[in-house]
Amino acid sequence: MAQPEHGLSAFGELKYPRDFTHFDYVNPDAPAGGRLSMIGVTGVTSFDSLNGYILKGQPAEGLKLLFDTLMTRAMDEPDAMYGLLAHSVEIAGDGKSVTFFLRPEARFHDGSKVTADDVVFSFDILKKEGHPLLRLPLRDVGKAEVLGPDQVRFSFTGEETRDLPMTVAELPVFSKAYYATREFGASTVEPPLGSGPYRVKDVQLGRSITYARNPDYWGWKLPVNRGRFNFASIRYNFYRDRSVAFEAFKAGAYDLRGEFTSKTWATEYDFPALREGKVIRDTLPDENPSGVQGYFINQRREKFQDIRVRQALDLAFDFEWANRNLFFGLYTRTDSYFENSALEARGAPSEAELALLQPYRDQLPESVFGLPYSPPVSDGSGNVREALKQAGVLLDAAGWRVLDGKRRNARGEILSIEFLNYEPAFERLISPFIRNLEK
Repeated sequence: MAQPEHGLSAFGELKYPRDFTHFDYVNPDAPAGGRLSMIGVTGVTSFDSLNGYILKGQPAEGLKLLFDTLMTRAMDEPDAMYGLLAHSVEIAGDGKSVTFFLRPEARFHDGSKVTADDVVFSFDILKKEGHPLLRLPLRDVGKAEVLGPDQVRFSFTGEETRDLPMTVAELPVFSKAYYATREFGASTVEPPLGSGPYRVKDVQLGRSITYARNPDYWGWKLPVNRGRFNFASIRYNFYRDRSVAFEAFKAGAYDLRGEFTSKTWATEYDFPALREGKVIRDTLPDENPSGVQGYFINQRREKFQDIRVRQALDLAFDFEWANRNLFFGLYTRTDSYFENSALEARGAPSEAELALLQPYRDQLPESVFGLPYSPPVSDGSGNVREALKQAGVLLDAAGWRVLDGKRRNARGEILSIEFLNYEPAFERLISPFIRNLEK
């Protein structure tokens, strides 16, 4: 950047100009009020902490409502951010640092000013004691330093620095003075001091947490906030059992539910409140990049480092049978880590893509230069004999041959697999996969 800008983008020009008044996808005149109650989307069944930025404890849902960040994302651009605590940002010509210029009016909930000291403190404490999901992306951020009361600079190491300005722009900013008398790394149920649009109103430990819209929030008139955060209160309910949570929804215990279980969606959404029009059941169009759900094979284990072994495992998984019998035909196979996005590989590489790949041809598998990998497709009958025969040929070639009814390598070790399962609901998917692997 030749001069400070009002936003950041990894992919070129910003959509919104410096004088924009609100995001296009919001109603800037939306009324404020009412309440929203829901269950979270993370699958958490309880909570014992109001510190969501450390590894210790199980944090409540919604804690991000309490904290402002230097910039906030525009949800109608692939990777763009606009000023929140910072009114502008400047990236050094060599990409090795980024400087943020803070809004002098920014305030914490106790009325104290948000300063560059608070930003540096937040970075330092997160890099030292923060949750690994926050700490690891900061490995190549060398330091943060105060250039003035409202000016802070982050310096980067290494060569891959393109995304680091946005990484630090999304970090929550904590009050240095507040944590001077508190241990940041401790799990706590004390509502923390933030600077965001909501404050903690009520906590029923392990059962619910309610946030209240802060009428004195310093940032209501900012373009990035107009038309957003309209509910007077937001409550998250917690249930230890998914079936109990659904029954609570049917009884009207909370307002909004995202359904992630195909069986429930296909067979259980027929209850009085829905028939009476009190519940709206809708499938929302999703044009966002899809999250990845699948089996992740630990290639740090020697037995999985041979690609033929991994291909054999893929051949044993019968998605079409699972979709027909377990998911009521509601699912579409994920073919890419970047599913439903412009980054998903489709067809053979174009001439422009080949020109980018050619200098690295001696370092890349030849398959990269052809059609993208596509998972095997069965007829959905549950009979995957041919696929298992192919898997057997691959395992033989990889040195895992059948001896006494077990696949063994030259050292006599058995090819065994341990599945780590997140919740019991996935057992019905893992069990038929295991049966195919045993065959």
